[in-house]
Amino acid sequence: MSRPVRKKAERKSPAERAAEIAAAAREVAVEDGISALTLRSIAARIDVAPALVAHYEPNMESLIARTFGGIVQAELIEVGALVADLATPRARLSHLLDTLLDGTRDDVTLIWVEAWAMGRRNEALAQRVRDEMDDWHAFLLGIVTAGVAEGEFETDDPAGVAWQLLGMIDGLNAHALVRWGDSGERGSRIGHAVEGMLGMRRGALAVG
Repeated sequence: MSRPVRKKAERKSPAERAAEIAAAAREVAVEDGISALTLRSIAARIDVAPALVAHYEPNMESLIARTFGGIVQAELIEVGALVADLATPRARLSHLLDTLLDGTRDDVTLIWVEAWAMGRRNEALAQRVRDEMDDWHAFLLGIVTAGVAEGEFETDDPAGVAWQLLGMIDGLNAHALVRWGDSGERGSRIGHAVEGMLGMRRGALAVG
């Protein structure tokens, strides 16, 4: 069986080609997960030979790490913007939990889960995972600290609460990927636990 003839790749500047490869890697990762990132899958996305991708990206581990980082960093920026203008830390936390646990971000959850597993053998990815988790922890810590300062939350360990929040959010979203439990109750389950950790009355987060 004859193979289809690939047309000769259009000549582009090194900067243009690198940007094209980065964008293709992001598309593959968002659609199929970072485990699907290979020279072949990226090359197929932009209809060039795998060797051309390898020329510009000789280190796939580094490309996978950068692709992961770009996707999850963009999510943090987006989520931060969604809650930034809300009036109180309680409202910000309530909306944050709703946003992260409503199932609309499961594509990014898959990327996180794969990154935790793949990071065991890809140190560049592992370091990027640690860095991004540090950024998420700092973001959550900012909300908790503000809530304590304004008298909405009660805790003598804001950093510990932020750490627990991050773990619960990640855990519940990972569970939902395999449809364990009622994914529709993710928000209420964590909400009651968070209310207890922060000394709020039951249901306080439900009203923002």
